[in-house]
Amino acid sequence: MKILYAGSSHSSSLILESLIAGRNEVIGVISQPDRRSKRRGALEPSYVSSVAEKNNIAIYKPLALDENFKQQILKLNFDILLVVAYGKILPAWLLKSPSKESINIHYSLLPKYRGASPIQSALLNDEEVTGISVMKMTHGLDEGPVYIFHKQKICDKDNKNTLEEKLTSLASKNIDKDLSDIYLGKLAPIEQDSKNISYCKKIDKLSGKVILDQEETNSIFRKYRAYYGWPGLYFELKDLKIKIHGIDVNIHKNTEFVNNKFYFQDSLLYAKTIDGSIVITHLQFPGKGIISSNDAANSYADFFKH
Repeated sequence: MKILYAGSSHSSSLILESLIAGRNEVIGVISQPDRRSKRRGALEPSYVSSVAEKNNIAIYKPLALDENFKQQILKLNFDILLVVAYGKILPAWLLKSPSKESINIHYSLLPKYRGASPIQSALLNDEEVTGISVMKMTHGLDEGPVYIFHKQKICDKDNKNTLEEKLTSLASKNIDKDLSDIYLGKLAPIEQDSKNISYCKKIDKLSGKVILDQEETNSIFRKYRAYYGWPGLYFELKDLKIKIHGIDVNIHKNTEFVNNKFYFQDSLLYAKTIDGSIVITHLQFPGKGIISSNDAANSYADFFKH
C-alpha cells in the first residue's frame, strides 16, 4: 500500500517515523513551507520535512494548495492520503486524490472536541478518558465517519505535553495496521453520534491569563495542565505579567490571607483563589529567567505585599 503523508508538527513527525518503519510505503510528504527560526534567523524545515529528508522521501512544501500544486499531486500514484496536524484546510480535489481513501488522525474521541485544540479541551474539562479517532476525511470540520477509536486514560498529573506524547505513541503503535485494515476492507467507517457533538475553543496567548482570586482552585490547576508549554499560565500584578511555571498540586487547602492575596510560608508562594489557595513553585518575571518560589521569597518578598 502506498501512502501520501501530510503533516508538520513534532507529533506528526513521530507518527511518520512509525509509518516509515512499518510495512507500507510512504511515497511522499506534504508539509508547511520552511519557516524562519526565531533564534537563528535562518529558514528551517518542519519536523515532518526533516524526517522525510532523512529518509529520502519526496517533499512538497506548497505556499498555496493551488493549481500548480494540484498538477504535481495528481501525477502521483497512491492509495491513502494520511493527514496528521498539517496546518491547512485541504481542498476537495486533494481529499479525492488517493485511489482508496483520505484519512485523518484526530486527538479526541469524536464527536467530542472537533477542532484544533482537543487535548487542551479534554484537560480543561477534566476528562478521565480521551483517545484518537482514525477518521475518513470529509469537507466539514472533523465531521467524517470514524473507522476506529483507540482510548487513552488521562492521569491526574498529565499536562498538554505528556498527554500529547501518550496519544502520539498510541497512534504510532496502531496506524500501520489500521491503514492496512482500511485498505483491505476489514474496517468500515461509522458515522459520528450527532447528539454528542462538541467543538474546541480557539486558544491564543490571552487564554493563559488567570485572575487568581476570582477563579476556583481546580479551574486554575486544569488551565495550568491544559496550557502547559504554550501559551502557558500567567497572572498580572502591579502592571507586570508574571508567568507560572510550577504549581504544587499536592497542597490544595484553604489558607488564611490577611489583607493580601499572596504570602510566603516556608519559602513557598501561596496565592489566594476564590475557594482556597494554590502554591506557586516556579515563576518568571518579564525579561527574567525562571526562578523558584524560594528565590522569589528572597528577592521579591516586598513585591507581593500590598
